[in-house]
Amino acid sequence: MLPARAFAESCPEDCSEPAPVDIYSHTTAGHMAPAAAAALPRVYVPNRSSNSVSVIDPATLKEVDRFAVGSKPQHVVPSWDLKTLWVANNGTGKNGSLTPIDPTTGKPGKQVPVYDPYNMYFMPDGSAAIIVDEALRRLDLRDRRTMALQAVIPTPACPGINHADFAADNSYAIFTCEYGDGGLAKIDLKNRKVLGHLDLSKMGMPQDIRLSPDGKVFYVADMMNDGVFLIEGDSFKEIGFIPTGIGAHGFVVSRDGKRLYV
Repeated sequence: MLPARAFAESCPEDCSEPAPVDIYSHTTAGHMAPAAAAALPRVYVPNRSSNSVSVIDPATLKEVDRFAVGSKPQHVVPSWDLKTLWVANNGTGKNGSLTPIDPTTGKPGKQVPVYDPYNMYFMPDGSAAIIVDEALRRLDLRDRRTMALQAVIPTPACPGINHADFAADNSYAIFTCEYGDGGLAKIDLKNRKVLGHLDLSKMGMPQDIRLSPDGKVFYVADMMNDGVFLIEGDSFKEIGFIPTGIGAHGFVVSRDGKRLYV
């Protein structure tokens, strides 16, 4: 699951400095959301070649179930209210769909037709699901329960629009652009429009993106450049690069929120 966000309360009037921000403070032990407490301890693995999802018991490290989903499943994403897991089946046209999973039973529900859902996020206030429509270079905003289309944010300068993370104040999100020369798109979430596009200093293939605990720097994994770009979010400028390993692709935040694994 994506890390839950936590924000420091505003500083009282007599404080000279604002309270520090730690967006991962609620990912530590003892902060299980009530809606997720009843979920089975399972790992869900999308199998793109066989159009299926494997269900793994982490206690035994064995596959305990496998069920069919739609065409080319890519990601398994928790719903905004944490009551459903959505499998994003990346088929185009009539082959695109979302498969709901009940995390309390581990069983799939009826597929919902959705065009090209490569990836999936949610508006921070729950007002819409964000379907990352890679093929059409756009973000589709849909009702988070019925998946009925509400609006579209075109992103023509972002070929292969891919992964995203959100600003600490939820005012904007930054999406990676996998294809072309590789780059980033900044999206105004309130006004639902593109704020700008950033070309990275080295042509590459950016994949996952994750915000630093203090909310100031976005880390961008680039599998062609074998490392991580550092992006200052508010100014939308590249400020550094960290070599890591071949094919840098995904991020996982440590349970204490202090380390980022690539």
